[in-house]
Amino acid sequence: MAMKGMLLVGHGSKLPHNKELIETTAKLIAEKTDDYIVKPGFMSLNTPTVEEQLEAFRDENIEMLVVVPLFLAKGVHINQDIPEILGLPKGERLGTFQLNGKSVPLVYANPIGSDPLLAELMLKNASEAVAELKP
Repeated sequence: MAMKGMLLVGHGSKLPHNKELIETTAKLIAEKTDDYIVKPGFMSLNTPTVEEQLEAFRDENIEMLVVVPLFLAKGVHINQDIPEILGLPKGERLGTFQLNGKSVPLVYANPIGSDPLLAELMLKNASEAVAELKP
């Protein structure tokens, strides 16, 4: 049975924290669902790169590839760099991906943005910080 592929895109950093966060998030997503083959990829400074992971997906039995940026907001990478790597026309989020001699749909997801779940996470982080002050 064909599954969906998910390429989780992170920025990359000289420090190890960004790479660890993206890789751990990819692992957590894979543990939560059997619907996706999840691979992390990075825009710069870390490997595997987005391009390397796109190549890795060409050998998978997927019916669709979803590219999900683990970025908070739209910027140059979201609006320009990633779509260019994916071969998407400016402003488009739907395309095709070639693998195993066939073409499958490619969908480019939005960054996290202003989401109520993000607000909940910030409240959780604030509560944890406040709790550290208590004896």
